[in-house]
Amino acid sequence: MNLGEFWSRYAGEIAQRTLEHVQMVGIALAIAILFGIPLGVLITRKPHLGKPILGFANVVQTIPSLALFGFLIPVPFLGGIGVQTAILALILYSLLPIIRSTYTGIVSVDPAIREAGVGMGMTDWQLLWQVELPLALGFVLAGVRVATVIGVGLATIAAAVGAGGLGVFIFRGVAVVDNQLILAGAIPAAVMALLADFGFGWLERRLTLKGSR
Repeated sequence: MNLGEFWSRYAGEIAQRTLEHVQMVGIALAIAILFGIPLGVLITRKPHLGKPILGFANVVQTIPSLALFGFLIPVPFLGGIGVQTAILALILYSLLPIIRSTYTGIVSVDPAIREAGVGMGMTDWQLLWQVELPLALGFVLAGVRVATVIGVGLATIAAAVGAGGLGVFIFRGVAVVDNQLILAGAIPAAVMALLADFGFGWLERRLTLKGSR
C-alpha cells in the first residue's frame, strides 16, 4: 500500500483520533490553568508554601510518563482504564510550567509599579488583578505554551491506558513494525504541537510588546 492509499484508507480514523487527542489535551490544559495560576499567585503571597507546592510539581515531572499512567490506574474514582486517567496525568505534568511562570511573572513586576498602586490606595486584590496579572500575562502564556506542547507529546502515551488519541496508531505501528501506522500518529501530533507552539508564541510576543509600550 503506497502512502496516498494509506492516508485515504485511514483518513476517517486519523480525524477521529486527532479530535480525541485535542479534546484530551484541551480538557487537561484548562483544568491545569484553573489550578496552576491560582497556585502561582498563592506562593507569591505566601512564600513559605512555595517549596512544598513547587516540590510536588517537580517530583511529578521526574516520574516517567508511562509509570505515572500506571500509578494512576488504581486511584479510586479518578483512575482506571480510560481517558480520565490520561487527563489526570496530563494535568499533573502541566502544573509545573504554569505555576512557575505565573510566580516568575508576578515577582518580576517592577516594585516601583507596585508601590505606585499601593500609594493610589489599591487593595492587594486590586493590585493583583489590575496591575500584576496583566503585566505577568506574557510569562503566564509562556508557561501555558510549554504545558501545551508537553501535553500534546505525552497524550500519545495515553493510548497505553485505553484513552485513545493519536497514540493508538503509534502503538499499533510499533506492534506490527509498520512505519506508516507510526507516522499516521506521529505526524498529526507533531503538527498539532508546532501549531500550538506557534499560536501561543505569537500571542506571547504580542502581549510582551504591548506591555513594553
